[in-house]
Amino acid sequence: MTDTTIIIGTNSWGGSLYSKILRGSSVSKETIKQTAELAINNGFIMFDTARNYGFGKSQKLIGEFALPEMKISTKFTPFSKKYKPGQVRKSLEKDLKDLNRKFVDIYWLHLPMSIEENLMEMAILYREGKIGAIGISNCNLEEAKLAKEILDREQIPLYGIQNHYSLIERTWEQNGLVEWCVNNNIKFWAWAVLEEGMLTGSAPSGVMSLIYRRRTKKLQPLYKVMGDIGERYGISTAQVAIVYCLTKGITPVCGCRKPYHIEQLIQDSAIRFPDDEIKILETTAQQCGVTVMKADMFRFMSK
Repeated sequence: MTDTTIIIGTNSWGGSLYSKILRGSSVSKETIKQTAELAINNGFIMFDTARNYGFGKSQKLIGEFALPEMKISTKFTPFSKKYKPGQVRKSLEKDLKDLNRKFVDIYWLHLPMSIEENLMEMAILYREGKIGAIGISNCNLEEAKLAKEILDREQIPLYGIQNHYSLIERTWEQNGLVEWCVNNNIKFWAWAVLEEGMLTGSAPSGVMSLIYRRRTKKLQPLYKVMGDIGERYGISTAQVAIVYCLTKGITPVCGCRKPYHIEQLIQDSAIRFPDDEIKILETTAQQCGVTVMKADMFRFMSK
């Protein structure tokens, strides 16, 4: 199992319509491929995707690129609270076809629904060599413990937890899930580390600008602190948000569409903040009082 401290996110790898609506700008397929190749050439070989990313085009792009060095993390997303036997296998077979691969390196249960039934199917696929490792996403501590217990019985390690985490969304750190992962040698991957652009220091683009405009105004004190710290290290505000996660031992999933995103990750991988800078970042973020609700949204969806 290849290990890495930074994951390349592909949620924004979609067609021009998807990119313009959600991201405010379109990026060509050729540019995305150049970005992927640059990432791999610099050691960032794990790419995280899912069936629905990019309006369904993310996985197909990966399959079209056919880059053998690329490691793939993808997900089974339950579409119903009622479990149907064989649903994981059926979904994985479609994923493998899209990805143009015979196996995936990591397969995640995207939502904590029918945890035992879905993980037991994954265990079978793991033994068949179609899955290299198993994880669970958007779960709480009790669900993570249940997943580990189920896989322990099958003598299969729980690779990781993939949850929402950022400088302004630290729920899973504050309620003990991150510490539990550390104590059990389980990776904690963080999605939305830039909060859809809110932690870049400038207003998000596309639809996200309409959703988060008011919140960016409240975050001005945090942007000032992040900017000051970034200036000392010669990095951007967005990079500060990523290095923050790396310093905390969190594995960030970083959306990358353009080569300069990879160039920034090369810088990020070599930087860690001292305790005093971590403290001022967290204190300022808390004082801003901005909430993002993504964790609550996924809790609601899985009920």
